[in-house]
Amino acid sequence: MNNIFEITYTDEILNRIENLNANSQPKWGKMDVAQMLAHCSSFQDIAMGYSLPSRGWLGLLVGRFAKPIFYNDKPLAHNMSTIPTILITSKKDFEIEKEKLKQKIITFQKNGPEACTDHPHPFFGKLTSEQWGKGIYKHLDHHLKQFGV
Repeated sequence: MNNIFEITYTDEILNRIENLNANSQPKWGKMDVAQMLAHCSSFQDIAMGYSLPSRGWLGLLVGRFAKPIFYNDKPLAHNMSTIPTILITSKKDFEIEKEKLKQKIITFQKNGPEACTDHPHPFFGKLTSEQWGKGIYKHLDHHLKQFGV
Protein backbone atom coordinates (compact mmCIF):
# COMPACT_ATOMS: atom_id res chain seq x y z
CA MET A 1 0.00 0.00 0.00
CA ASN A 2 1.30 3.45 -0.91
CA ASN A 3 2.18 5.70 2.02
CA ILE A 4 2.28 9.51 1.89
CA PHE A 5 5.37 9.45 4.12
CA GLU A 6 7.36 8.01 1.20
CA ILE A 7 8.57 10.95 -0.89
CA THR A 8 7.85 9.11 -4.17
CA TYR A 9 4.15 8.99 -3.33
CA THR A 10 4.08 12.54 -2.01
CA ASP A 11 5.59 13.74 -5.29
CA GLU A 12 3.08 11.66 -7.27
CA ILE A 13 0.15 13.22 -5.39
CA LEU A 14 1.53 16.74 -5.76
CA ASN A 15 2.00 16.23 -9.52
CA ARG A 16 -1.56 14.96 -9.85
CA ILE A 17 -2.86 18.01 -7.99
CA GLU A 18 -0.96 20.17 -10.48
CA ASN A 19 -2.92 18.48 -13.28
CA LEU A 20 -6.21 19.80 -11.89
CA ASN A 21 -7.68 23.07 -13.09
CA ALA A 22 -10.60 25.23 -12.01
CA ASN A 23 -12.78 23.57 -14.67
CA SER A 24 -12.02 19.96 -13.71
CA GLN A 25 -15.27 18.03 -13.46
CA PRO A 26 -16.04 15.18 -11.04
CA LYS A 27 -16.81 11.68 -12.26
CA TRP A 28 -19.01 11.23 -9.16
CA GLY A 29 -20.06 13.16 -6.09
CA LYS A 30 -21.43 16.62 -5.37
CA MET A 31 -18.28 18.66 -4.67
CA ASP A 32 -16.68 20.82 -7.30
CA VAL A 33 -12.88 20.74 -7.64
CA ALA A 34 -12.23 23.65 -5.25
CA GLN A 35 -14.51 22.11 -2.61
CA MET A 36 -12.74 18.77 -3.02
CA LEU A 37 -9.37 20.44 -2.43
CA ALA A 38 -10.75 22.19 0.67
CA HIS A 39 -12.18 18.88 1.89
CA CYS A 40 -8.81 17.14 1.49
CA SER A 41 -7.10 20.05 3.23
CA SER A 42 -9.52 19.77 6.15
CA PHE A 43 -8.81 16.05 6.34
CA GLN A 44 -5.08 16.82 6.50
CA ASP A 45 -5.84 19.08 9.48
CA ILE A 46 -7.32 16.09 11.30
CA ALA A 47 -4.28 13.88 10.60
CA MET A 48 -1.95 16.67 11.70
CA GLY A 49 -3.88 17.26 14.93
CA TYR A 50 -4.98 20.80 13.97
CA SER A 51 -8.64 19.78 14.01
CA LEU A 52 -10.01 17.37 16.60
CA PRO A 53 -13.54 16.29 15.64
CA SER A 54 -15.27 14.13 18.21
CA ARG A 55 -16.25 10.55 17.50
CA GLY A 56 -19.83 9.90 16.49
CA TRP A 57 -21.90 7.04 17.87
CA LEU A 58 -21.65 5.04 14.62
CA GLY A 59 -17.86 5.24 14.69
CA LEU A 60 -17.83 4.15 18.31
CA LEU A 61 -19.99 1.13 17.42
CA VAL A 62 -18.41 -0.10 14.19
CA GLY A 63 -15.35 2.07 13.48
CA ARG A 64 -12.75 -0.36 14.73
CA PHE A 65 -14.20 -3.16 12.60
CA ALA A 66 -14.31 -0.96 9.49
CA LYS A 67 -10.86 0.58 10.12
CA PRO A 68 -8.96 -1.53 7.54
CA ILE A 69 -10.92 0.07 4.66
CA PHE A 70 -8.99 3.28 5.45
CA TYR A 71 -5.54 1.80 4.84
CA ASN A 72 -5.90 -1.39 2.78
CA ASP A 73 -5.34 -1.78 -0.99
CA LYS A 74 -9.03 -1.78 -1.92
CA PRO A 75 -10.21 1.55 -3.43
CA LEU A 76 -12.68 3.63 -1.44
CA ALA A 77 -16.29 3.42 -2.59
CA HIS A 78 -17.72 6.33 -4.54
CA ASN A 79 -20.07 8.63 -2.64
CA MET A 80 -19.11 7.36 0.81
CA SER A 81 -20.35 9.47 3.68
CA THR A 82 -17.78 11.81 5.18
CA ILE A 83 -16.95 13.40 8.50
CA PRO A 84 -19.59 16.13 8.91
CA THR A 85 -17.06 18.80 9.90
CA ILE A 86 -15.18 18.43 6.61
CA LEU A 87 -18.16 18.28 4.29
CA ILE A 88 -17.56 21.36 2.15
CA THR A 89 -20.63 22.98 0.58
CA SER A 90 -19.61 26.64 0.39
CA LYS A 91 -17.93 28.24 -2.62
CA LYS A 92 -14.11 28.05 -2.53
CA ASP A 93 -11.33 29.62 -4.59
CA PHE A 94 -9.56 26.95 -6.64
CA GLU A 95 -6.05 28.46 -6.64
CA ILE A 96 -6.09 29.20 -2.91
CA GLU A 97 -7.35 25.72 -2.03
CA LYS A 98 -4.89 24.04 -4.38
CA GLU A 99 -1.91 25.83 -2.83
CA LYS A 100 -3.16 25.30 0.72
CA LEU A 101 -3.52 21.53 0.18
CA LYS A 102 -0.11 21.21 -1.46
CA GLN A 103 1.56 23.00 1.45
CA LYS A 104 -0.22 20.82 4.01
CA ILE A 105 0.84 17.64 2.19
CA ILE A 106 4.45 18.85 2.02
CA THR A 107 4.43 19.76 5.72
CA PHE A 108 2.81 16.45 6.70
CA GLN A 109 5.39 14.46 4.74
CA LYS A 110 8.30 16.57 6.01
CA ASN A 111 7.20 16.32 9.66
CA GLY A 112 7.11 12.54 9.33
CA PRO A 113 5.15 9.79 11.03
CA GLU A 114 6.04 10.93 14.52
CA ALA A 115 4.03 14.14 13.99
CA CYS A 116 0.74 12.34 13.29
CA THR A 117 -2.04 13.06 15.69
CA ASP A 118 -2.73 10.77 18.62
CA HIS A 119 -6.33 11.95 18.58
CA PRO A 120 -8.66 9.21 17.33
CA HIS A 121 -10.03 9.44 13.81
CA PRO A 122 -13.70 10.51 14.16
CA PHE A 123 -14.96 7.26 12.64
CA PHE A 124 -12.16 4.67 12.70
CA GLY A 125 -10.71 5.51 16.12
CA LYS A 126 -7.06 5.21 17.08
CA LEU A 127 -4.71 4.92 14.10
CA THR A 128 -0.98 4.29 13.99
CA SER A 129 1.20 6.70 12.02
CA GLU A 130 1.61 4.00 9.35
CA GLN A 131 -2.17 3.70 9.07
CA TRP A 132 -2.46 7.49 8.81
CA GLY A 133 0.22 7.57 6.09
CA LYS A 134 -1.52 4.91 4.03
CA GLY A 135 -4.97 6.36 4.70
CA ILE A 136 -3.97 9.88 3.72
CA TYR A 137 -2.53 8.60 0.44
CA LYS A 138 -5.65 6.52 -0.19
CA HIS A 139 -7.99 9.45 0.56
CA LEU A 140 -6.08 11.82 -1.73
CA ASP A 141 -5.86 9.18 -4.47
CA HIS A 142 -9.63 8.61 -4.21
CA HIS A 143 -10.45 12.29 -4.69
CA LEU A 144 -7.88 12.85 -7.43
CA LYS A 145 -9.38 9.90 -9.35
CA GLN A 146 -12.77 11.52 -8.74
CA PHE A 147 -11.51 14.40 -10.89
CA GLY A 148 -9.72 12.28 -13.47
CA VAL A 149 -6.10 12.81 -12.41
